[in-house]
Amino acid sequence: MDTFSRRSFVKAAGVGIATPIAMPSIIRPAYAASGTVKLGCLFSSSGTMANLEGRLNHVVRMAADEINAKGGVNGKTIDVAVSDPASDWPLYAQSAKQMLDQEKVAALFGCWTSVSRKTVLPVVEQADGLLFYPLHFEGEENSKNIVYVNSPPTSSVLPAVDYLMGEDGVSAKRFFMIGSDYVWPRTINKQLKAYWKSKGIPETAWKEEYVPLGFSNFQTLVSQIRAFADQGGGKAIVVLTVVGSSIPDFLREFANQGLKATDVPVLGLDMVEADLEGLNTEPLVGHLNCWAYLQNAKGPANVAFLKKWADYVKAKNVPFKGDVAIDPMVSAYDSVHLWAMAAAKAGSFAVPEVRKAFAGLTFDCPSGYKIGMTAENNYVSRGVFIGSVNEKQGFDVLWQSKDTPKPVPFSTLG
Repeated sequence: MDTFSRRSFVKAAGVGIATPIAMPSIIRPAYAASGTVKLGCLFSSSGTMANLEGRLNHVVRMAADEINAKGGVNGKTIDVAVSDPASDWPLYAQSAKQMLDQEKVAALFGCWTSVSRKTVLPVVEQADGLLFYPLHFEGEENSKNIVYVNSPPTSSVLPAVDYLMGEDGVSAKRFFMIGSDYVWPRTINKQLKAYWKSKGIPETAWKEEYVPLGFSNFQTLVSQIRAFADQGGGKAIVVLTVVGSSIPDFLREFANQGLKATDVPVLGLDMVEADLEGLNTEPLVGHLNCWAYLQNAKGPANVAFLKKWADYVKAKNVPFKGDVAIDPMVSAYDSVHLWAMAAAKAGSFAVPEVRKAFAGLTFDCPSGYKIGMTAENNYVSRGVFIGSVNEKQGFDVLWQSKDTPKPVPFSTLG
């Protein structure tokens, strides 16, 4: 795959950094600038994404504290500035601009949805800044100013869909797609439809619906899923790409209507352990997700990470559960360590020098995989897990890749 010459900078329609709305609040650094290097967080602690994104602010600080305890980077202590874009897409761009122009951060860590990333993209490109993006996503983008720490579809979504279509899964033949109405679900579903078409599956075998962000009333849609499954023509599954608070609302309604994974399995592409908090997961057992990390991943690296997180939550009075970890938390944690390793290798905090130092970096991720970077692009190679909901508000590891597949930024599927 060609590298930065094939960049795709599609901007979200109607979103820019000049929107006349209030500037987001930023918690100012406590240290004198001379002895510190500043990093900035762009994760919401209010709005529809808060329960998920809010955790990442804390795990970035936890990673920074770990590095500082070992002497910092290039003789500097890391200081983390945190913003609250309030799940409001233009505010991510405004936060990024303020962090880069006024706080003079060396790197940004942030965004969950693709639309928030796309609002920040022109800001970091104009300033030649660096954004570490910790979510798996739809791909179709390759900017030298963004480090794509998680997986594109070829490394995550397609293996999970293949699993469900295969004999080890449920031999799925029909697909009901439900997504939040923005770029990630629509692009993923476009790629999936092209993939199914390449497998000889007719268009009559899938259905596609979208809901607004923050949507909560899924009664009618779940009824439609039941009717779709009852039509016959092969096993039906749901490919779920709603995000944020819509995920537990969908799962709750699915269970309320008596549908189980044995009837219609749900593959929740954004579903993480935190979405199951407060739910009775007994009727949800068997529904699936796919990520580069699951809390139940085996190995000493994960045991160590989970203990660090639990201890940090207790010590810092973090307003999230210390016994719940999710993939984007781990990806954000990895991001800080990758940045610190690159800055130390470069002997500089200047973005061009840090970027040159990415090639050849590896890090022992809590997932148990050794993740890595190359000179080819700013994508990180990671392992892949497929998880199955269990009765304890978590995911059992159903399948995982033998190694870390090479990231492919651009789809070859239509």
